[in-house]
Amino acid sequence: MATSIRLSPETERRLEFLAASTGRTKAYYLREIIDHGLTDMEDYYLAADVLERVRKGQESVHSAADVRKDLGLDD
Repeated sequence: MATSIRLSPETERRLEFLAASTGRTKAYYLREIIDHGLTDMEDYYLAADVLERVRKGQESVHSAADVRKDLGLDD
């Protein structure tokens, strides 16, 4: 899927420098940045959603001690 974005001149310079210095394309680095950034954003926003449900009492919570006991880790 083709998508276009506007980059600040500084970001464009940095991207061009990175690509030229490493012999990779700008498109390669943009795909990497998006893939890694999307993963980080998914982690953050999904965790924030769970935290909100915990705060509202809509999500069950288990203490570390209970989990260790249930898994048989406390001997």
